[in-house]
Amino acid sequence: MTTASIADILISGFGRIPLVARRKLFVALFRLFYHLSPRQRLIATYNLRRAFPEKPLDEIRRIVLGVYRNLGIVSAEFFTLPRLTRKNIGTLVEAEGLEHCKKALEKQKGVLLFGAHFSNWELEAVAVSLLIKPGLIIYRPLDSTLLDRLVWRVRSATGNRPLAKEHAMRSMLRSLKRNEILGIKIDQNVAWHEGVFVDYFGRPACTTDGLGILAIHTEAPVLPASLTRLPDGRYRFAIGPEVEISRTGDQDRDVLINTQRFTKVIEETVRRYPNQWLWVHQRWKTQRCQIQM
Repeated sequence: MTTASIADILISGFGRIPLVARRKLFVALFRLFYHLSPRQRLIATYNLRRAFPEKPLDEIRRIVLGVYRNLGIVSAEFFTLPRLTRKNIGTLVEAEGLEHCKKALEKQKGVLLFGAHFSNWELEAVAVSLLIKPGLIIYRPLDSTLLDRLVWRVRSATGNRPLAKEHAMRSMLRSLKRNEILGIKIDQNVAWHEGVFVDYFGRPACTTDGLGILAIHTEAPVLPASLTRLPDGRYRFAIGPEVEISRTGDQDRDVLINTQRFTKVIEETVRRYPNQWLWVHQRWKTQRCQIQM
């Protein structure tokens, strides 16, 4: 049996479980992971204490528990995504700011839509494809062939085209020339040679420079997108206005300025809803090289 077949069986099997029951199941599993995976729990706790030094430890622990709960919900809802359509997505998602993206598309240069691994980021990509139009989604392939195929199947189910980030530049440029939407997550740590250091929660975080470079050279509008979980379990999908891009001719400086602007937008969202971001990730892993004389 191929990995594609197994992926289809998993999608079909879990999809048959009612969503309410599936959420309870996966939230319970991730609550168990919280207790059985001290390394990731400690990473999240450490990151949050550095980001919010004013918060007491009890509150930090509640946020960490919320992070694991969020991951459980994301996993549970993952198997619902292939069944979403333009007609039924409104039962799960309300939208605002779509006019910003539609106006940007009128420039005929494509749109660079950036976001973070926040709330249900998989549902966010589906919302783009169903509420606006399908786009090219840049991602890092997973180490597990089965999981990678499973994710690819779900991400492409509503028309989006997932594209591995390695050697993707040519495809991204072609996509923008066709006036398509290019979706990029910029909130994860990268190696020093893949990004620039910008301030994120008061600490230097090595952040991909790809979005900043694309924005400068293609002149495609850059817009922030976010999906926030509401108290009733539904979501608000929001697209913000076009971000101003620095183009002074000094590329290194412009990329740094623009990447900082993008990162600031993400930080503002995470500060409002800290339990919906992926704090278990080692966001500040890459450090600046310090030479001692």
